[in-house]
Amino acid sequence: MAATLTVGELFKAKAVTDEQVSAAVETYLTKPKTSAHPIADGYTVDLGAAVARHGWARRLMASPKTNPLLKRAAVQTAILLARVKKVPTRVKRDRPIPPAEP
Repeated sequence: MAATLTVGELFKAKAVTDEQVSAAVETYLTKPKTSAHPIADGYTVDLGAAVARHGWARRLMASPKTNPLLKRAAVQTAILLARVKKVPTRVKRDRPIPPAEP
């Protein structure tokens, strides 16, 4: 089920903050080809694909005459509608791992 979640759904569930969404928007605006942006603990979103799949955002980003605030709003909308990808988390071990034998 985690693969079907959107950033917006995680936001509603309070698993993603305003700051994380804003950071994702800034990342896209500076590096539009970002493909695996960590959006929340254990989740990433493909920012480039999010905007490419959202027709309005894609058209606005392609137009150099578009107001920067409108571009930002379109990118934010595209990111909120984007599907997240669950990433494996590292497991902490209670005991140290013994060194490998030479």
